[in-house]
Amino acid sequence: AASAAGLVLARYLHDRRGSGSGGRLAEPIPFEQLPPEVIQALRKAAAEHPSKQEPADGCTAAVTVAYAFAETIFIFPITPTTPLGETADQWAVAGKTNSFGVVPKVQQMQSEAGAVAGVHGTLVTGALSTTFTASQGLLLMIPNMYKIAGELLPCVFHVAARAVAGQALAIFGDHSDIMAVRQTGFALLSSHSVQESFDLALASHIATLLCSVPFVHFFDGMRTSHEIQKCHALNDKQVKVVMDLLEDKIDEFRAKALNPSHPTLRGTAQSPDIYFQNVEAANPIIAQVPDAVRQAMLWVKELTGREYDLFQYVGHPQATDVVVVMGSGAQVLEELIDYYGPSKRVGILKVHLFRPWSTQHFLAQLPSNVRRIAVLDRCKEHGVGEPLYTDVCATLQPHAGVRIIGGRYGLASKDFTPGMAHAIFLNLAASKPKHPFTVGIVDDVTNLSLEYTEMSTVPEGTVQCMLFGFGSDGTVGANKNAIKLISKETNLYTQGHFAYDALKAGGVTCSHLRFGPKPIKASYEITAGCSYLAVHKKEYLSNYSVESIFGALEEGGVFVLNSPWTSAELLRDNLKLEFRQFIVQKNIVVYNIDASSVARQAGMGRLINNIMQTVFFHLANIMDPVKAITLFKKEVEKTYKNKGPEVVKKNIDAIDMALDNLHRIDLPAEWGQPRAGEARQPLRERDANVPSVVTEVLDPVQLREGGFLPVSKFSPGGVVELGMTQWAKRGVAPKIPVVDMDKCTQCNKCASICPHAVIRPFLASPAELKRAPGAFETRRAAGGNSYAGLHFRIQVSPMDCTGCEVCVT
Repeated sequence: AASAAGLVLARYLHDRRGSGSGGRLAEPIPFEQLPPEVIQALRKAAAEHPSKQEPADGCTAAVTVAYAFAETIFIFPITPTTPLGETADQWAVAGKTNSFGVVPKVQQMQSEAGAVAGVHGTLVTGALSTTFTASQGLLLMIPNMYKIAGELLPCVFHVAARAVAGQALAIFGDHSDIMAVRQTGFALLSSHSVQESFDLALASHIATLLCSVPFVHFFDGMRTSHEIQKCHALNDKQVKVVMDLLEDKIDEFRAKALNPSHPTLRGTAQSPDIYFQNVEAANPIIAQVPDAVRQAMLWVKELTGREYDLFQYVGHPQATDVVVVMGSGAQVLEELIDYYGPSKRVGILKVHLFRPWSTQHFLAQLPSNVRRIAVLDRCKEHGVGEPLYTDVCATLQPHAGVRIIGGRYGLASKDFTPGMAHAIFLNLAASKPKHPFTVGIVDDVTNLSLEYTEMSTVPEGTVQCMLFGFGSDGTVGANKNAIKLISKETNLYTQGHFAYDALKAGGVTCSHLRFGPKPIKASYEITAGCSYLAVHKKEYLSNYSVESIFGALEEGGVFVLNSPWTSAELLRDNLKLEFRQFIVQKNIVVYNIDASSVARQAGMGRLINNIMQTVFFHLANIMDPVKAITLFKKEVEKTYKNKGPEVVKKNIDAIDMALDNLHRIDLPAEWGQPRAGEARQPLRERDANVPSVVTEVLDPVQLREGGFLPVSKFSPGGVVELGMTQWAKRGVAPKIPVVDMDKCTQCNKCASICPHAVIRPFLASPAELKRAPGAFETRRAAGGNSYAGLHFRIQVSPMDCTGCEVCVT
């Protein structure tokens, strides 16, 4: 009878929670209160050593905490985690102390396998240790990770999650590497933003000491890792207080270490009779991890005021449609939820603690009204579904009334935008949703992809700016300085994301900057609503489509061009018809500056970054231009003071000359009209005998349109045809070297030093010279009888040259 009554009561409570009261699928799980002395100490630290708002990226956030907690740090560089190791090494060389008051031992090893072995070795001797890695580097650590977890050694690995090389290498971010280590026994804690990278890095170091289980603290590589955000940064004094409060736990850890005073044996071999039992003996300790993480999150709350939980729900309290997500994609979905407003019955469930998975805590956050769930995984696996999806399915198995679908997004940092997030909710609400699905690509092979339309969801008042630069021209560095200056001198929230192509130095860079009065959650590139667009290299307007360059620029926006075309007529002569038409139709305000000429006059050579940054402060309308430029000069003085007063003076002169050479171009009425016979031309024209892979794949990739290529254009296995470089003529050099054959000694050093193999020496026979054009100037080849009768020439390939000037410096 008692059992029957209990079932009736359970049914009543379930029905009541599902009746629109805003309940959850399981009863809320309260936090266990911290000891009063801990609360008092943390609150005192918060009051006496308050955090300052300052710009930081995810790598800086994580290493700030890791360095404070570490006595030994073993590193090996791998993108995108390299900045953590570099920063730790620089701090150690500079004598920066950790929270123990000593300088950690930072040691670079021969590989990631050596780095993790160093961590393991120092942990068993009682030293707090850490490392930083990603992708294949993390995979090399797996054998030792099993040992560290099996031996219950507390530590934290900080990982900027990155794609694992399969059919091809990708240095960009997704969760492939994290999913590859979920079976090692490490707890996996995810940060979704730069601010969370500070807070949850601290939480992971606290939790590992509380429960004696090792942690991987991870965040999205090349997004969170390198994105600059204005954050409440943790400071050394705050972390020192935390460390002091953990003194007993640290002593417990050291007491278990290998020590000749109380010797123990580890690493034995166990047979079938006892191995299984030994594995299960750790169950009570693993079961305590969720509570330990929640305790650590309470520590963070008392210290910072910011609240976290293992899973965090955002959205309508009676949502019927919910998306489950982990990583920076949660920020995009949260911005979309804010854009929808309170009336739409949708929500998202953000996953922080991925391993060990806590079913009770997951259900305690999920609205009881939920009927449809979409689970997003930033990886691909071959099975029933991706890991997060299968976890959610297993968790909700008793709840038959909930439909669950799974999808993939954002592999190798494929941009995840609000338009894509909106498409997921539309698919979820459909009577026959796609499952599984992909979003962000066009899948015309298995037809899993969702169609989407880009949309602008940033908070009102957010200023968005895009600046196209040339790899190594200083544009990205100058933009980082601008964000830091604006963060420090205004109350605005700031964000900077910097997109590079695979060519790095000499490639296309695009800086995506946002500034606004409200927190910025837009973890994606600017696709609409850009109010300031600068193109620092005029060749881009010939090489790329108007959609690729101007696509995000809003009506009435400002366009700044670095070029020698300082009049409306010169611009009309040199800009393609489609660019001129866009400018006229959208009422774009056009400015031009010959920054390259200004740089030469100031003695800066090719460096235009500070000149263009001055223009940005003058036109972007983010803070008072006069104040901004004055502060900018002070930052320049700090940056270059170690290079001597002459270098500082040249930079300041260039800044002072910038605005005098900036011209607003007034456009006559007929400026956007086509001239006689003028029409829009294809970006590249190829002969009929050119391989189809060139026109169908290589050209779109070269023209920044590779993201729109459908799946059918690619062959499984990642096989690429040889000799593709001959078709990749970029033509980006503003000027190219020309050899003076009268002075040439035929040493061939210029050819050997050219980083792009653009300069080639040639020997021509008399028969070949007869067929050569008149301008093909040669000299008799030096070198004795072996070269008798041959003529020598140094030739530059103009369309391949990047104008780096290495050959003449």
